[in-house]
Amino acid sequence: MNKTCNCGILGLGSCFPKKVLTNHDLEKMVDTSNEWITKRTGISERRILDEDVPAHKLGVEAAKKALADAKVEPEEVDLIIVTTETPDYLTPSMSCLIQSEIGATKAAAFDLNAACSGFIYGMSVANQFIRSGFYKYVLIVGCEGLSKVVDWKDRNTCVLFGDGAGAVLFGPVEEGCGIITTYTGAAGELGKNITIPCCYISPEDIEARGGENKRTLWMDGSEVFKFAVKIMEHASTKVLDDAGLTMDDIKLIVPHQANIRILEGAAKRLNIPNDKVFSNLHRYGNISSASIPVGLTDAYSQKIISKGDNLILVGFGGGLTWGAAIIRWNK
Repeated sequence: MNKTCNCGILGLGSCFPKKVLTNHDLEKMVDTSNEWITKRTGISERRILDEDVPAHKLGVEAAKKALADAKVEPEEVDLIIVTTETPDYLTPSMSCLIQSEIGATKAAAFDLNAACSGFIYGMSVANQFIRSGFYKYVLIVGCEGLSKVVDWKDRNTCVLFGDGAGAVLFGPVEEGCGIITTYTGAAGELGKNITIPCCYISPEDIEARGGENKRTLWMDGSEVFKFAVKIMEHASTKVLDDAGLTMDDIKLIVPHQANIRILEGAAKRLNIPNDKVFSNLHRYGNISSASIPVGLTDAYSQKIISKGDNLILVGFGGGLTWGAAIIRWNK
């Protein structure tokens, strides 16, 4: 390609492990209850990978579905971006593993880690490549295996997270449709509030975990909650202002699915009804960067959105990072 064009969604797909872990199952594992989890998080169940199954396998199936939905062959894909904070390997990247298994032999590939905001960051990258005419088709796969980094003895975090993948193929769309604007940001000084150690763990992080050198996910839930509610409002308002739109112009907000109280708190600050904020949290829990593409896939399959609808996509998470986008639905 060598001409500028609008960038929009051509195909969507998702994939989950078969194993379902319910709140009642968790009652047998840690000191918690179905009532407490449901009331405080909105989660009823989550999907969990078997120990011997790598997370990228979910991404492979989601990617295949997105390409089939778009009627685009793997060999036509120019770039694969996998957004993940739980890669199977540091190298080879998840994107290279997925590229190999779907047969996207002409695609460049790299991973992007902005934690739960990763999909919005990936959209920003795809938008630049496609609008400039440098690439025609960019495949973004949010692919997470959070069960592999959760401390299953920590009742404050293990109830929140699940595994899954969502894939979206971006490409040229008709004038007036597609990505209208994107916005990303970070507050690295707050990054200590969510950590997953890899090749190093700081003394401060060990102390926060009770002095144990655990290479598992740790989170200061109270601090993250306060950040998430404020930043979801801020990022949503910012993209509305940038696009010259108001909330009345928006059909639906598809946010990162972290906690129902965060979504309800943000809706209150935005002065919108809760039903204007899409949620499938009860089924999947927090699946980090996969939650927005999965949400889009579910909303589309449920016929909640239709051509011409304006959507806000908004994410927030580890780093700490945030991102939002407005997209005019073209499918």
